[in-house]
Amino acid sequence: MGKALAFLVALIAGVAVVGWVVSSLIGPVLFYLIVGALAVGGGYYLYAKAKKTIAPGTRTQRRIEAATKTYRMRNR
Repeated sequence: MGKALAFLVALIAGVAVVGWVVSSLIGPVLFYLIVGALAVGGGYYLYAKAKKTIAPGTRTQRRIEAATKTYRMRNR
């Protein structure tokens, strides 16, 4: 547990230092534009992955439909 916590603190500190150095080198405006683009791209990636997982015909979608049908039959 101690090693994991130390690694997590070191990782967070490393990200903060790298972010500070990159921000000071390329300027704050450009830095925040890049960070914003990465955040939007990551969000779109997660959205597309979730949408693909619940697409019609997938196992997850069939399970959702079966659960909905069971719930409706039970609560008539």
